[in-house]
Amino acid sequence: MKRSGYLLITMIFFAAGLSCNDKKEEKKDTSDIKKIATIDSIEKINQEPVIDTYSPVDISPMDMNYYPPEYPKLKMTKAITSAPVARVIYSRPHLGGRELFHDLLKYGEPWRLGANESTELEFFRNVSIMGKKIAAGRYVLYCIPQAATWTIILNSNIDSWGLQPDSTKDIAHFDVAVNQINRHLDYLTLLFEKADTGATLVMAWDNLEARLAINF
Repeated sequence: MKRSGYLLITMIFFAAGLSCNDKKEEKKDTSDIKKIATIDSIEKINQEPVIDTYSPVDISPMDMNYYPPEYPKLKMTKAITSAPVARVIYSRPHLGGRELFHDLLKYGEPWRLGANESTELEFFRNVSIMGKKIAAGRYVLYCIPQAATWTIILNSNIDSWGLQPDSTKDIAHFDVAVNQINRHLDYLTLLFEKADTGATLVMAWDNLEARLAINF
């Protein structure tokens, strides 16, 4: 009886051990299946991107900046009740590993200060730039870059694509210094900053920056 009892207990523990191992194996198999299913799902998502058939996303996104900065928000919160002074609308090309004055721009050649539609600068009141009076209105903004200076040009050929410069429609030319900055900007950036006598239009890309003072 003692021997029989011992054998019976041994067989029970052995069977229990097999049962536990089977459960572990089953759990491992399930985990592997879930892992494979997840990988397949990720691959499927990557292989089938959602395409906007109405209006594809442009690689040079359009942006808009006001002076005062964040003017629409200030207006909606009633922090300001007067009209804005200026607004710039432009598309933002990016370097993407390219060199600015090797792969994209050339000294002495007109540049639209943006991409796609012509860059537009709008004044909501009469202003003065470098001693020249500029009437309220919308203007195409473009540039002729040189190593040390950029010639910033206001032109009346609004609502145009790209840059087809017609000097007969130039309103004013302004020569401003271009300086190196201690940071790298992959995307072209145009914005306004507050100044003692009005505002400054900052134009920066790569490690270069030019500033146009606007008085009002």
